Amino acid sequence: MIRQWADERGAEPCSVPDSDYGGRPGRLLFDFPGYGGGNLEHISWDDWFRTFDERELDFIYQEHKKDGAQSNFFQLENPGR
Repeated sequence: MIRQWADERGAEPCSVPDSDYGGRPGRLLFDFPGYGGGNLEHISWDDWFRTFDERELDFIYQEHKKDGAQSNFFQLENPGR
């Protein structure tokens, strides 16, 4: 479901540079086309999902804005925090 949501928006998995720890990606994000993500570090889907699963994160997202336009809003939440 996460990958489908991202693919529908042309988003690529990425991380914030220099946020990694222990050789794993740090802050997980998506690079959406046209939103100036040039300073993001693109990573593989395997690395993105491995980190997501290891941290036991929840993916909270919005399909459409109030006006019906497609939304890019998402949040990764750690329910244990």
